Amino acid sequence: MTASTDDDVLTVFSDYVCPFCYLGRAALARYRDAREEPLSVEWHPFDLRARRRGPDGRIAPDADDGKDEAYYAQARENVERLADRYGVEMARTLVTDVDSLPAQVASYRVQAERPERWRAFDDAIFEAVWRDGRDVGDVDVLAGLAAGCDLDPDWVRETVEDGAARGELDRAFDAAQAAGVTGVPTFVYGDRVARGAVPPEHLERLVEG
Repeated sequence: MTASTDDDVLTVFSDYVCPFCYLGRAALARYRDAREEPLSVEWHPFDLRARRRGPDGRIAPDADDGKDEAYYAQARENVERLADRYGVEMARTLVTDVDSLPAQVASYRVQAERPERWRAFDDAIFEAVWRDGRDVGDVDVLAGLAAGCDLDPDWVRETVEDGAARGELDRAFDAAQAAGVTGVPTFVYGDRVARGAVPPEHLERLVEG
């Protein structure tokens, strides 16, 4: 799998409703802080809820996504363990009924048109989900987050409803699948891949061989 043609770029695929993506960001931040040289990172979206989204575009509560209670019990245990290991303050309850699609549409357009504000907006969305327990599928929540990041909340509202913006995001999702991404977080550096909220030393091996 190769997601970037630049060997000096770490590509990360993630979704806001994935707790391991939030934890993986913390691990990556630790690794980058410990490096002597800066590391370029490209962030790419992934649709974790695709199998649970019904024909009407909404999350179907009874949709079978192949994950049973045993899976979620193990996931909760792993989240608690990694949050303690990485020193991350976060809600330990898994989010299963929030659709990140509106947030991803807004984020993708902000990244393209207001890149200098994107990281603040990206952080705000993650923190809204995993620290504050907010529904980032709600456009009012997104508009409020945008205002706090020096973005026009009305522009964000319009973006979420923009079919062209949704089409751009769908193509990004397709590109992730074409690259062989099946889950998140996925870290890609050249032809090397790491999956999951791996620790900083694992990311060091990924990047530095």
